[in-house]
Amino acid sequence: MRQAGRYLPEYEIVKDDKDFFTCCRTPEIASTITIQPIKHFKGLIDCAIIFSDILVIPQALGMTVEMIDKQGPRFPKPLQSPSDGQYTQVMDKSVDVQKELDYVYKAITMTKEKLEGEIPLFGFCGAPWTLLCYMVEGGGSKIFKEIKTWIYKYPSESKALLRKIAETCVEHLALQVQAGADIVQVFDSWAGELSPSSFKQFSLPYLRHISKELPRRLQELKLKPVPMVVFAKGAWYALNDLCESGYNVVGLDWLHDPAEAVKIANGRVILQGNADPGVLYGSRESITTLVEEMVVGFGGGKKGWIVNLGHGITPKVDPKDLEFFFKEIRRVTEPTMKKGRKGVVSQFS
Repeated sequence: MRQAGRYLPEYEIVKDDKDFFTCCRTPEIASTITIQPIKHFKGLIDCAIIFSDILVIPQALGMTVEMIDKQGPRFPKPLQSPSDGQYTQVMDKSVDVQKELDYVYKAITMTKEKLEGEIPLFGFCGAPWTLLCYMVEGGGSKIFKEIKTWIYKYPSESKALLRKIAETCVEHLALQVQAGADIVQVFDSWAGELSPSSFKQFSLPYLRHISKELPRRLQELKLKPVPMVVFAKGAWYALNDLCESGYNVVGLDWLHDPAEAVKIANGRVILQGNADPGVLYGSRESITTLVEEMVVGFGGGKKGWIVNLGHGITPKVDPKDLEFFFKEIRRVTEPTMKKGRKGVVSQFS
């Protein structure tokens, strides 16, 4: 989920021929890229999200991750089995998260200074289940053969590693808050690959671990708690559980019907979402229709909803169409805002 990226021409200028992870690991570059959409769509976006990647956690755990142009992430040496020596190395490693991921925290602090308090800044991490998928599959997958083998053949070892990842996520999020992040989000991009039963075994407990332990860790650091967001893509069946998972905000992909989601949430959490990013390839009329239907579904733009896409902005989206989407949100919700209610917060990723 990102605001910045290939759809913005200024991103390509800054990135140039540099490796993706080089951009992530260079605080000035990461900060510059974070600010780009805020400047490009001035006055239309209500927060920023730090330019980084969910796979910095496996890197901190000692695994090598490469970003292959036009293909995506690749692990040259994914985890093979619990008897694989690399599994033992990962499990036994004492991770100095501050040292391993210091570049993220420097980028956050730098970005906060540039924002000058005008809008809040999101920090984030990948969810343990999604990170384990990448660590075992070696990249994206269509059938997820390797990770399914792991959880159904080695459930105990899988859960032990999920716990290790979750603990690392807690520290990473806490240090992002210490660096200046105002709100944090946990992305479970591959949650939809689990059945409802498997989700309750291999994803939900570790999402709950993060939501429970992060406030405690922040207290140890003498920091105030911050709002926490969880996004479990494809796990439409788990919305009720996610509303009880300890997070303040639940992100929705476009598989959810907004009105039904509002009914299930029943005021327990703030909802965030959930426009299909694909509409940005369509006509202006299609964008307007989607916005109008989405606003009605979420209750007309009243308090309790953060406007967002249902996933990341996809390549080759015309920034002018995204700007039109932003403006349509403002236009359609303006009557609600004029009545004195708190309107939507536009955090687009």
